[in-house]
Amino acid sequence: MNGKVVLLVEDNASDEALALRALRKTNIGDNVVVVRDGAEALDYLLGPDRDLPDVRAMPHLVLLDLNLPKIDGLEVLRRIRADERTKLLPVVILTSSGEERDIVSSYALGANSYVRKPVDFVQFADAVRQLGLYWLIINEPPPVGWH
Repeated sequence: MNGKVVLLVEDNASDEALALRALRKTNIGDNVVVVRDGAEALDYLLGPDRDLPDVRAMPHLVLLDLNLPKIDGLEVLRRIRADERTKLLPVVILTSSGEERDIVSSYALGANSYVRKPVDFVQFADAVRQLGLYWLIINEPPPVGWH
């Protein structure tokens, strides 16, 4: 998959395993970094080591749950969009919440897409697979380094 990295921000072990399995079926799974709370996500994306060469790859896509420990997904999204280094990074909200306020808040904060996790495991795996294919193969991202 040309080394494109996906950052999966997910605290539910079952959803994490299912998402990884779905991404592996489309040859994306080997380039997935998993963090399990909002603080880890922000450290990965914006932490003090971010500007050092070869420390970690900036992801090409963030799959972000909203209901996270430490720092919730909406705050993570707010901080991603506030930083020059990550403000154009594609962020897909992948959550169990169908609350209208969560949907509106996510888009207002700059989410690129909002996907409600299907309850059915097969549908969930298919949704994650399709997200990976769209955002990593079909979508044309902004040029690297463009601010």
